[in-house]
Order: sequence, then structure tokens, then C-alpha cells
Amino acid sequence: MEKALLSGNEAVARGAYESGCLVAAAYPGTPSTEILEEISKYKEIYCEWSVNEKVALEVALGAALAGARALCAMKHVGLNVAADPLFSSAYIGVQGGFIIVSCDDPGMHSSQNEQDNRFYGLFAKIPVLCPSDSQEAKDLVIKAFEIHVQKINS
Repeated sequence: MEKALLSGNEAVARGAYESGCLVAAAYPGTPSTEILEEISKYKEIYCEWSVNEKVALEVALGAALAGARALCAMKHVGLNVAADPLFSSAYIGVQGGFIIVSCDDPGMHSSQNEQDNRFYGLFAKIPVLCPSDSQEAKDLVIKAFEIHVQKINS
């Protein structure tokens, strides 16, 4: 097995590819911009920059409703913009797989505020997976799609 040194964002992209993700949408904003930039290198995955975070979430959600594995990515404050479809997706459910990557910014290195988006998971009653390094970032993207399959099969 070949080893590669990846940033967390590169690892998320690799995990999406390895798990069979077919659609990825995002709104650019540090610290999440590189996720879609890296995913776009995998020609098997349709990628789209969206006009805002709500639209990115809705693009990925639409693909997941239709049966594809889909991912959307944004910085933490973008999840505030996408909160309405996030909560709707939690009770509607999807046929494929649906991952929202929210890149928090502790210490406000490139953002106007700090917030902990894990609380969105609690409020929406959806699983939240928190990697602590690049290897876990890749593995948890794969695990997130597996959790969806387990839920459908149970």
C-alpha cells in the first residue's frame, strides 16, 4: 500500500473518492476551500461551486435524495446560511448518502467568529463525526457513508 502525506482537506477528498461519492458541492471559504479543489481532481465525481452554502447543501441533498452518495463542504459560518435545508434533510432522509463537512475555525484564523457546529448535529439529531488528524478525516468520510447504509439496512 502506497503512503501519502495529506492535509485534512485532501484526506476528506480522498475519503469521498474511495467511498464512491458521485456529487460534491461547496461554497469557497477558508478553511474548507481546498476540499472541493481536491475532489475535482477525481473525474468520477461531479463537482460544483455554488453561489452560497444553502445552494451547495441543496445540490448535494438533491443528489442524495436521488440515490447518489454526495458531499457538501463549507466553513463553519456557512452552516448558519444552510441551516434550513440541513434541518429538513434530517427528517426527510436520503436514498444515497449525504455528508456535510463543516470546517470550524477555532481561534478565528480566517473567520469573523468562533462557533461549534457540533451543536447543529445535536439539534438536528444527526450523527457528527470529528476527526483529530488527516487519517481520521479520510476514514470518517468513508465511515459516514457506511453509517447511512447501516441505517437503511436496519
